[in-house]
Amino acid sequence: MVASDPLNDLHADVVAIVGDLIRFDTSNPGDNSGPGELAAAEFCAALLRDVGYEPEVFTTTATHRAGVSLLIPGEDPSLDPLLLTGHLDVVPAPPAGWIHPPFSGLIDDDGVMWGRGAVDMKDMVGMILAIVRGWARTGYTPRRPIAVLLTPDEEAGGHHGAHWIVANRPDLLHGATQAIGEVGGFSVDLPGGQRIYPVQTGEKGLMWITARVVGTAGHGSLIHSDNPVEKLIVALEALATHPFEVSLTPSMARFADTVGELIGEPLAFDDHERLVAQLGGLATVIGASVRTTLNPTMLSAGFKHNVVPSEATTGMDVRYLPGSREEVLAHIAEVLPDDATMTFANDDIALETTFDGRIIEAIVEVLGERDPEAVVVPYLMTGGTDGKAFSTLGVRYFGFSPLQLDGIESFWSMFHGVNERVPVRGLEFGVEVLDDVIRRL
Repeated sequence: MVASDPLNDLHADVVAIVGDLIRFDTSNPGDNSGPGELAAAEFCAALLRDVGYEPEVFTTTATHRAGVSLLIPGEDPSLDPLLLTGHLDVVPAPPAGWIHPPFSGLIDDDGVMWGRGAVDMKDMVGMILAIVRGWARTGYTPRRPIAVLLTPDEEAGGHHGAHWIVANRPDLLHGATQAIGEVGGFSVDLPGGQRIYPVQTGEKGLMWITARVVGTAGHGSLIHSDNPVEKLIVALEALATHPFEVSLTPSMARFADTVGELIGEPLAFDDHERLVAQLGGLATVIGASVRTTLNPTMLSAGFKHNVVPSEATTGMDVRYLPGSREEVLAHIAEVLPDDATMTFANDDIALETTFDGRIIEAIVEVLGERDPEAVVVPYLMTGGTDGKAFSTLGVRYFGFSPLQLDGIESFWSMFHGVNERVPVRGLEFGVEVLDDVIRRL
């Protein structure tokens, strides 16, 4: 009997697991409806039990909102556990526009796996599961305890997931003080031929604001000096025509210095066309990582063409830099009419950690060995992750879900986009790198 090759087993396992996970529809519409994560959580737990682990499947605010927790003992129990974390839910994926069905997990003739969650983030969940299953099969014991936590509801802010866990079941983190999760570690080929691997060391705060402007109702045929629709439009135009200024956090200052030196010129944060020439498709993300952004996303007013309404409302998605929340709120309040009111549909923190420590050292070592052209850089994520919740417990959170993408320029558009997909070779590279990094911690 020929002994199996652990590396081939690792590759085969991660590809099979990610494909199977994609086929679980865990769509999260944001209102606690949808299929939930329970079936996927039970599938993940079964994979862990198959190799001898004893995971816990837990539920949060409803029986269909579920996740998985596991603690793997380490050789040195005095060391703080490392948390490996990923979310099981995905954003909805209406099938229109998809080349292959969004919950198919199909692998095409080019070796690319298609489906919702392929990069956000059933790929990372599959890597974590394949890695720890490989440890169990080969008898490997990590140096430090490893906590695995697969969560529900990340795509809707974690109120039925990570935030609930922090408030009600912090024991599911098993005392971890550092975490590896999304979003980072993927290769980015710059237009000049250089390759970087951004690692998330922070993320912007978010405020989903509903602003309400009041006025005087009346007949649409008359002249009105107190039309709330006009007042709101004037305010939104002022916000749109005076964007927030560039301000580099420590992560983005390090990014700018490293990448600027790599390409031989300073990054043009105030000139988007030039930034695109420097960074390619990454420019849209990085351009938003160095300034607060405010996007009006909803408008509502009136009920009839010939009636001036008594109020108008707008929904705004505000993503602010760490340390700037109060300044940003004051600016918005100053621009809105004096009688406007603001309420929050979501209000979550910004966070940032330093680009140092053993996790970063291990990432740089491993990527340097496996991809000698690799340049590892920190960056500030424009969106949000479960790291927001975990950081309130003092957990230092890094976004590192490695993939080698071989020149795929549209990678960022796949997050929540149509035709989300991941190269199988990229998955195989990622699971090797992540396994190697964890073994060095």
